[in-house]
Amino acid sequence: MPIAAAPLPTDPVTQDSYLRPTGFVDAPFGFDGLVARLAGGALWFSQVEILSRNEPARLVPVAELGALQDHPDWGRITAPRPPLSLGPRTLRFEEPQIMGILNMTPDSFSDGGAHADPAAAAGAAFDMAAAGAAIIDIGGESTRPGAEPVWEQDEIDRVAPVLDHLAHAEMLISIDTRKASVMQDALSRGARIVNDISGLTHDDRSLGVVADSGAPVIIMHAQGDPRTMQNTPRYDHTLLDIYDWLSERIAIAEAAGIPRARIIADPGIGFGKTVRHNLELLNGLALFHGLGVPLLLGASRKRFIGALAGEAPVEQRLGGSLAIVSAGLAQGIQLFRVHDVPESVQAVRVWRGLRDAALSPPGSPHV
Repeated sequence: MPIAAAPLPTDPVTQDSYLRPTGFVDAPFGFDGLVARLAGGALWFSQVEILSRNEPARLVPVAELGALQDHPDWGRITAPRPPLSLGPRTLRFEEPQIMGILNMTPDSFSDGGAHADPAAAAGAAFDMAAAGAAIIDIGGESTRPGAEPVWEQDEIDRVAPVLDHLAHAEMLISIDTRKASVMQDALSRGARIVNDISGLTHDDRSLGVVADSGAPVIIMHAQGDPRTMQNTPRYDHTLLDIYDWLSERIAIAEAAGIPRARIIADPGIGFGKTVRHNLELLNGLALFHGLGVPLLLGASRKRFIGALAGEAPVEQRLGGSLAIVSAGLAQGIQLFRVHDVPESVQAVRVWRGLRDAALSPPGSPHV
């Protein structure tokens, strides 16, 4: 897409335009009025890309905001994301966090069948937490491309035993499900967050269950259901179509009684997307900060990584997975859903060290 020259500060920015922070700088020192802080985190940006469905993209320096200050997304892009107090744990978003994947399924694309024993699965959850995972995401239904749906009681029977093993662990657990009854059962057993790949569209009761429980919810975008989503995915404008869908689902959730402060958004890498769609999303992740909620990125070991790496099998996709974590860190993503927790935590800690060094005055003691 061609990028036009920066407009004059007096040029109007229409309400149907979209704002993507870009032009990131190492530190804000000496740049008063020239940079803005991204979502209360450790990144500052100096430019905004204006996207529209009908006009060429254009870049506006933060120093020449003009009408940008009146755009509905501007305040959301720069506002800090409030922490979530969840029982004995508090989830904070000023720095990135890792969510570890624990699939209680026989057929998940990466770790299917690996955690069939509840006690061993609980041990794996403890290992991930000890390695630095802030959240353990437990699921009982595979949603890989082509997967068949699972009866809700079978799903409950898969996840309930491991939840019971972890009931007194003071561990922050999310339940990965699109079914209201599974959400209810898991929340009653100590899960604190709902992670719904359907964005609360699969089950008519899920909006009410989440609203009544007070639990935070991760709303993910998916085009189609797991059985058919990779057949012929199409978008008019990948970034903007997915942004609009998430924006609409967040508005529907708010209307149902779920506060925006308890919503997390996930653009749904690999769910009804071609390799090209996934790459467009990854390059444009910063756009989604305009939703005004924390962002989750889940691309660990996914098929498109293999497609870009000589058809590397799933167990050989760690390098690509970490490259995606790095891309997300560079654009202010707050949560990463991963299989490889120790390696991903290490990547985040090294990134954090780089940021701390950039934000420390010259002459500060070295780590």
